[in-house]
Amino acid sequence: MTEKCAWCESEKIKKGADDVYWELPDGTRAIKISEVPTIICVNCEMKYQTDLLVKEIEDQLFLINTNEIGPETSFENLMAQPRLLKRNYFDFTS
Repeated sequence: MTEKCAWCESEKIKKGADDVYWELPDGTRAIKISEVPTIICVNCEMKYQTDLLVKEIEDQLFLINTNEIGPETSFENLMAQPRLLKRNYFDFTS
């Protein structure tokens, strides 16, 4: 089964990286995250992150000390931050 664009269902997609802006879980501010793995649709030109990656970013932001992150960070640096908890104990979806 080939991957399709989540927006237009075209099979003409490629993987890349892009900058995104993310609101912190406490709502105090947003940060820029650079070089985030991104799906790019050649057909409709939509750029987006997979649901799984969005959950990984959300969990990481919930589990780290966000006061130690400046207004901008790379995806690699964000995911390498030490966690205060092993996992998100407040996520009841799994």
